[in-house]
Amino acid sequence: MSKFVQTSYGNKKDILKFPDHYVNVAVTVDDTGITANAEGKKIVPAGTILGGGVLADPTKKAKKDNTATAEGVLFNDVEVTYGPAPGAMLIHGFVDLNKLPTAPSTDAIAALKQITFLK
Repeated sequence: MSKFVQTSYGNKKDILKFPDHYVNVAVTVDDTGITANAEGKKIVPAGTILGGGVLADPTKKAKKDNTATAEGVLFNDVEVTYGPAPGAMLIHGFVDLNKLPTAPSTDAIAALKQITFLK
């Protein structure tokens, strides 16, 4: 019997402005520095700017990185309560700024050349 419980959060949060044109890569989302919510769950929200060298080395963990070393945008919410977890990182597409948990910095926008941020 499995010790893990899968939680469904209802509707999927969509960060895309145009949902028919995007490219994602598989990543492992790091749990370092993620604070638990009121239910004790550690959730990295969709739209979080990620980096950590994952494009050059897929064995590295994707970390929150709203700086000039940003590499992509987290596509879906990822629960990291029990440690690093798999996720998808957007590396090409059109992102709706109004749907992001935190606005990307100007350095992150410059670094993410294949992503266009629109209101």
